[in-house]
Amino acid sequence: MTSAHLDAAAVHDLDAGFAGDVLLPGTPGYDDARTLFNAMIDRRPAVIAQCADTGDVARAIGFARDRGLEIAVRGGGHGVAGTALSEGGLVVDLRRMNRTRVDADARTVRVGGGATMSDLDRATQPYDLMTMGGRVSTTGVGGFTLSGGSGWLERKYGLACDNLLEAEVVTASGELVRAAEDENPDLFWALHGGGGNFGVATSFTFRLFPLPALTLALLLWPPEAGEEITAAYRDFMETAPDEIGGAAIFLCPPPEEFVPEPMVGALSFALLILYAGTGPEADAAIEPMLRLGNAGGVVTRMPYADMQCMFDDPPGFRNYWTAEYLASFPDEAVERFAARSAGMIAPSPSLQTLFPQGGAVARRATDQPTPWRGEPWAVHPLALWDDPADDERAVAWVRGLRHDMRPWASGAVYLNFIGDEGRDRVRAGLGAENYERLAGVKARYDPENVFHLNHNIRPR
Repeated sequence: MTSAHLDAAAVHDLDAGFAGDVLLPGTPGYDDARTLFNAMIDRRPAVIAQCADTGDVARAIGFARDRGLEIAVRGGGHGVAGTALSEGGLVVDLRRMNRTRVDADARTVRVGGGATMSDLDRATQPYDLMTMGGRVSTTGVGGFTLSGGSGWLERKYGLACDNLLEAEVVTASGELVRAAEDENPDLFWALHGGGGNFGVATSFTFRLFPLPALTLALLLWPPEAGEEITAAYRDFMETAPDEIGGAAIFLCPPPEEFVPEPMVGALSFALLILYAGTGPEADAAIEPMLRLGNAGGVVTRMPYADMQCMFDDPPGFRNYWTAEYLASFPDEAVERFAARSAGMIAPSPSLQTLFPQGGAVARRATDQPTPWRGEPWAVHPLALWDDPADDERAVAWVRGLRHDMRPWASGAVYLNFIGDEGRDRVRAGLGAENYERLAGVKARYDPENVFHLNHNIRPR
């Protein structure tokens, strides 16, 4: 159904008693509300329901179902496939539901389903507390957590879903249910990687950890050093303590005091080394990488919330991403990883990243639909570019790197790192046995597959 079928009476039915705002095409704020992080996505929903509470969410779901409108759910709007919008459908927009409440004594935080990582991190920072977040501050907490939640310090603190204590979900029938180990445990398990398939998550409660500050080293080299330094980084991470996180990155650095002038906007190679803490232990842990003779960079201490803002991807660019999780990363893979960087668009905000796993990520690889967490390495190319004329080139580079890594790939993948790559890729990302179990949970909470604009699990 399109907006043409929504007469004034129908809209009045939704708006009456709605605590938030109802936006239609042509009304003030509509175009801003439908703008996503990926500028390649241009969809026009019939209705954007900017919900203020769980009652609004249930009302919006019921309205859409009664009128045959396809439902999309929007949190941060970062998903590269653009599933936060439905063409001619209804968007359950959660961004107003971003309240964050910290219980410092219990070391827990309750956060609304529309909050971003910045909302969460800034709320916990005054208490010198944190929980595992993503790699940029603008990511939505909901979509991030529901697919597992991979971030910079996961080797120390595990994935975001490991620290999830409970969630509230509005189901396809409009019912508000609590999911925790002691209530609806099947749904709670499914929320540890199964994405937004089971309803609209309107709040999350997380475990918090003390972290007054961390140590950061961002070290720069010319691109031709990338292969050698990547190999050294691989070897370094094999024995690194859990407190160490970060990445090896091909990028085009912005103008900063610590970036040599010839590197600004030019293809370069970087190591990001993070240590969860400060002091002599942190200095000793990162010292081997400081001996490699970097051409530029910075070593500093900072609060976790500040670090989370350092790598925010700029909005307004065209985006295409993918990922492969690797069972091993031998010299041949290192060589191919470095060589593929020549296909990046420069200058641009694009990134070709290599993430280490292990530590708490691997140790907690228990009964969850996150089979990718057991692999030691992840390769994640992110193409961001301005000109539509570069579409083919950018997509070819991203797909080319994935192709290069396939000899060492396990097949499992963190679904937040990819777009729409087909049903088989979703099954591989969740694991075949997990997928079947998730399909059973889906059948209980969303038997008609109302919530299908996601990495979809079909109800069994």
